Amino acid sequence: MSAPATGVDPARPLAGITVVSIEQAVAAPFATRQLADLGARVIKIERPGSGDFARGYDESVRGLASYFVWLNRSKESVSLDLKQEPARQVLARLIAGADVFVQNLAPGAAARMGLSAEELRARDPRLVVCDISGYGSSGPFRDRRAYDLLVQCETGLLSVTGSPEAPAKVGISVADISAGMYGLSSVLTALYARERTGQGAAVEVSLFDSLTEWMSQPLYYAMYTGTPPPRTGTSHATIAPYGTFATGGGGSVQLAVQNDREWRRLCDQVLERPELADDARYATNALRVRHRDVLVLEVEAALAARSADEVLARLDAAQIANGRFNEVTDLLDHPQLDWAEVGTSVGPVRALLPPARIGGVEPVMGPVPAVGQHSDAVLAELGLDPEAIAALRASGAV
Repeated sequence: MSAPATGVDPARPLAGITVVSIEQAVAAPFATRQLADLGARVIKIERPGSGDFARGYDESVRGLASYFVWLNRSKESVSLDLKQEPARQVLARLIAGADVFVQNLAPGAAARMGLSAEELRARDPRLVVCDISGYGSSGPFRDRRAYDLLVQCETGLLSVTGSPEAPAKVGISVADISAGMYGLSSVLTALYARERTGQGAAVEVSLFDSLTEWMSQPLYYAMYTGTPPPRTGTSHATIAPYGTFATGGGGSVQLAVQNDREWRRLCDQVLERPELADDARYATNALRVRHRDVLVLEVEAALAARSADEVLARLDAAQIANGRFNEVTDLLDHPQLDWAEVGTSVGPVRALLPPARIGGVEPVMGPVPAVGQHSDAVLAELGLDPEAIAALRASGAV
């Protein structure tokens, strides 16, 4: 029997698309939440009782995990113990009616359960299967577990992040997020192709490949210069002036000069040192980078007589890109942000609207589910009667 009918507004772009996902942590949930934002029905398979282990990462959102609240709105949670055959049969029926199947289980786990893309698509050629893993299905690292910090290390990201004295981990789950984004775009591409060909696809995304793609500029730099780009803190390894500059009164500003025209405007209108624009040491960006240390001293000396607010106003007037150094708590009240509310088991919480805005489309901002919250309803839609559902519960299969 097929999965339940979608019951979503047909005006939403992915109305009628059903996604079944065995997902945990960040990468796969990030991909599927965005599908849910666009109107897809996302049925999240979780372990009975504990659920997705990201539920236990912290208790910062009124007792709920910040990661889980961020990644799992608008989904339905069905709890299944996939070690039990009756639960696997339920899963098979759900997948039989799905358009997309996503998983980011440990290496080899999906294949051992008969959930490889090859097996699933042999049964349903229209199915789009998205496997998200640490290192992919081939190569010497294919069986290794992968977590965000480890992938940041393996891809060299830490080597270009931090101060000259010490590397630093990126403060968000950038490897997981990059993989989730490529998972999303690949699934959407596969669904679009299916509209023309009638055939689904096997999609494979790894954290390593995704973050390596984001490391391409440093890779090219190192490949063709023979040396890796240096760690420069908030400065830019290949652009100057770019980064944090001290102002008067103990303040600071962030500014970014992108070309020689902007450099001249900075010297004339902000620093009031027009002679710097004609200094041979600073004539081009490459020269400014080469003489970065003395350049920074020149810029900060010119800014020392003015407060940060005054400097920012001058930068705006000169059309030089700039910004303030905000703490996360400052971002909460940033005037540029658009907030909404989503429901949870502990009441409504604030949630950011999706970053992509499609004209005429309102994103789905549905509740964050409790573990197994939708199990009984989904099982009933599959045709199981109350006695059969009760038996599954009694056995611990759901």
